[in-house]
Amino acid sequence: MEKVYGRAKCLIEKPTGYCPGCLHGVAMQLIGKAIDDLKIQENVIGVLPVGCSTMATRNFDFDLVASAHGRAPAVATGIKRCRPDKIVFTYQGDGDLAAIGLSEIIHCANRGENVVVIFVNNGIYGMTGGQMAPTTLLGQKSTTTPGGRKLSRDGAPMKMCELIAQLDAPAYVARFSLDNPVEIMKAGKGIKRAFMAQQNEKGFCFIELLSNCPTNWGMTPEQSLKWMRENSKQIFKLGEYKAEEGI
Repeated sequence: MEKVYGRAKCLIEKPTGYCPGCLHGVAMQLIGKAIDDLKIQENVIGVLPVGCSTMATRNFDFDLVASAHGRAPAVATGIKRCRPDKIVFTYQGDGDLAAIGLSEIIHCANRGENVVVIFVNNGIYGMTGGQMAPTTLLGQKSTTTPGGRKLSRDGAPMKMCELIAQLDAPAYVARFSLDNPVEIMKAGKGIKRAFMAQQNEKGFCFIELLSNCPTNWGMTPEQSLKWMRENSKQIFKLGEYKAEEGI
């Protein structure tokens, strides 16, 4: 993927429903560009759970299925097993995937289901008011941790790439960031790589995208990008955590 600017053809030409400065729009653009490049728009099915990711229904112009909170990997499993000819992916947030959906994502990965999971990690529950998520950093404030997350009370942030990469079955596990153009380009290539792996029946692929939440972080968009660089990226290290041969 050499270019990520300009609206992807498989996105509907209308404003997103996301807050100003939110990087969900960038993530959706990368997904759309990968689908355009691979010419799979008519053959792809996206699964959206509850959360900010649900608003992708406004812009993705291909088949979508809604799932209950956290259950997108289970729904994707059912779709892929019934229609193995389809390219199936989930688009999930950290509160959804790493909290209520932790069982679903772990077992989906452990079975090596031939689906792609795209995980947007902004360290907080976005849609429901800014509560602490499993990925909220130590010391980070939220509506449920006004004094900041504490290790003794709340535990450490969950690192989903590291956790999933320890399983035998996953084929591709990688974390990228959306805070600058260079990293955005890498993320786009990673997403495309994951879709290609599914086409080649390589198995389960997990793409984590570090994002922001200016509204619930109480920052300007510019401040939130700086905060990501100084905090999120220091804890959630970027890179490919697992890549089977041929991916």
